[in-house]
Amino acid sequence: LTRVQNDLFDLGADLATPGDDFTPGEMTLRIVPAQVERLEREIDAMNADIPPLTSFVLPGGAAASLHLARAIVRRAERAAVAIGDAANPQALAYLNRLSDFLFVACRAVNLSAGGDVLWVAGENR
Repeated sequence: LTRVQNDLFDLGADLATPGDDFTPGEMTLRIVPAQVERLEREIDAMNADIPPLTSFVLPGGAAASLHLARAIVRRAERAAVAIGDAANPQALAYLNRLSDFLFVACRAVNLSAGGDVLWVAGENR
């Protein structure tokens, strides 16, 4: 999570600096493909030990704060998409993968604390 926090500062600098100099190595700080690829590797590594889903997951349990972070990242992703062509495509990809990373992290945390909080259809009828 510390790496993610550091990346979020990079992301903030990227989105705060308009322009189309999306080439890695330019003067403007931009999210680069390696940052997105690292998230994908970490998602795969966490997912390797988590059983497949059999139901929708409710946002709760030991990972409730990570579920909240994921909701905030999804909101940020929608806002970044609204910027349009002025947004670095890698920044958009990073936000998309970050929400997946947080979902898998939620599942990993909840697994270590007894399992996901699952939706039970019609339970409260």
